[in-house]
Amino acid sequence: MTPRFARLAALVLAAGLFSSTPALAAGGDKDPTDVLGTWSFQTKPYRQGQCLMTGTMYLSPHPEEGQYTCELTAVEVCSMWGRSVVRQSCQARRFGDQVSIRSQIEEMLESKVEGLIYVPDNFTLTVESADRMFGALVSAVTAPAEFRRASNGIS
Repeated sequence: MTPRFARLAALVLAAGLFSSTPALAAGGDKDPTDVLGTWSFQTKPYRQGQCLMTGTMYLSPHPEEGQYTCELTAVEVCSMWGRSVVRQSCQARRFGDQVSIRSQIEEMLESKVEGLIYVPDNFTLTVESADRMFGALVSAVTAPAEFRRASNGIS
């Protein structure tokens, strides 16, 4: 099975599993309490406006209620040291409309500075709707962050 076919098969299986759960509210809208899936994020500028972080996060089910397994890729661009791309694994916990994300670095995919010490990216978020979470990056720095549900098609 090719990796592309395996991803497609997983998506079809997931769609089938989720279609049998009460994930849709009246009118066909997504349940605002459902945070599973792919999200894109961006911070406000930090380090005196010299840095900005964007990225993607994928939240998947965890056996324990209120917990999620996640993966995120952060792209940090800073005028003083360039661009870093970091793949991280993470665990998310949900308490009501609050989501806490704690990450561990898996791999530095790109770094312009030799020996740059990169601290895992943690977030504290509030679920505002089925398509938006807002809160803060809480890492080596703190900055406001917005998460939007990704709506990209399969490529």
